[in-house]
Amino acid sequence: MAGPNSVLLVDDEPHIRLYLKAILKRLGVETFYEADDGEPGVELYRQEKPDLVLLDINMPNMDGLEALSQIVEIDPNAVVIMMTAQASRKAVEKSGEEGATYYIRKDTLKEELIAILKDVFSQIWDEE
Repeated sequence: MAGPNSVLLVDDEPHIRLYLKAILKRLGVETFYEADDGEPGVELYRQEKPDLVLLDINMPNMDGLEALSQIVEIDPNAVVIMMTAQASRKAVEKSGEEGATYYIRKDTLKEELIAILKDVFSQIWDEE
């Protein structure tokens, strides 16, 4: 299975970034960049151009939807998976409108999260 080599994790909760990094390492990701808010996340994206971004919606300064908008402005082909603890229909729709590739709830069970990530990876990277 092909997948991303580099991932940017943007979440204001360090334990969430650590959890995601552990899962992504199991899936073969080698390089990680981390930010605890949208603004440094956008700047890291601009500098590093990672293959994939996992982006929290609810953050204190710049929220994920604003960060998503700026990332897509930098790179219209950016692969961004939005994450949140609160999956309201409005937030899911807005994420899609702004250019998100996929949307995952943070309370998704680990095995289901791995299956979703594998599916997204195969849809995007197995086509290359």
